[in-house]
Formats: sequence, structure tokens, C-alpha cells
Amino acid sequence: MTSLRKDIALVAEAHVRQLALCADLEAIADDLPSQVDRQRCLHLARAVCPTIAAAQSIEEELVFPAMRALLPAMPELQQTLERLRWEHFEDMCFAEELHDALLAMGCGEPTLDAEATGYMLRGFFESLRRHVAFEREMLLPLLTSRNAI
Repeated sequence: MTSLRKDIALVAEAHVRQLALCADLEAIADDLPSQVDRQRCLHLARAVCPTIAAAQSIEEELVFPAMRALLPAMPELQQTLERLRWEHFEDMCFAEELHDALLAMGCGEPTLDAEATGYMLRGFFESLRRHVAFEREMLLPLLTSRNAI
């Protein structure tokens, strides 16, 4: 397998893991307030930060350098790179807050009411889905067509 295909496969696998996390978080949000699966909450509390960190690491080690290589031909990508870098920071901060909320729910000690918790879950997974969609629809095709990865 060529390096390009290998790198794209790593990014695609990270997308699959992130979208699976989103689906699990959505299931919890849909079950609020009466049908909270505590074990699922504990499992997701343990998974949320590592899943996001791993995906961000892959993006920062593979996608971002490939985008930087395109800057001479496409200087407007600098603004996109900067936005994505800040999104990573915000997503990780949000993931840490979500970890705490999921852990509390899993231990039977919710700190927020069901409506606020649902809003928090939905805000996170909807944002993450948009991030993945942008990469799939815009960045990966751009990088692939330019043979940048």
C-alpha cells in the first residue's frame, strides 16, 4: 500500500471511530432522562478524550503538513489550518467536560439536569460530525487530487 493510501486509510479510520462515538453519544441523549445506561456512560467517559486525541494527532501529523505543502499554491488554506487548529483545542476542552458529565451520569450522580446534559451531548456530536464532514468533503479530496499526503 502506498504512503498516500495508507495515510488516507488512517484518516478514514479515525473518522469512523469519531462517527461511532457520535452515534453512541446521540443514543445517550435520546434516552435522557429516564433510560440512562450507566455502563454505556462510563464506557463513553473513558473513550471520548482518547478518541478525539487520536484523531487530532492523525490530522496534525498527516493532514496539516500536507495542507502546509499546498500553501504556496493556495495561501488561503492558512486561514483554514488556523481554524482547524483552534477547533481541535475547543473540541478537546469540550470532550473533557463531556467526560466529566458522562462519568457523573455513569456513577448515578448527574451534575446537570437532563435537558442541559442532552444539549451538551448534542452540541458536541453535531460539531464533531460537521468537522468530519468538512474533512471528508473538502480536505481529503483536495489533498488526494494534489497528491499532497
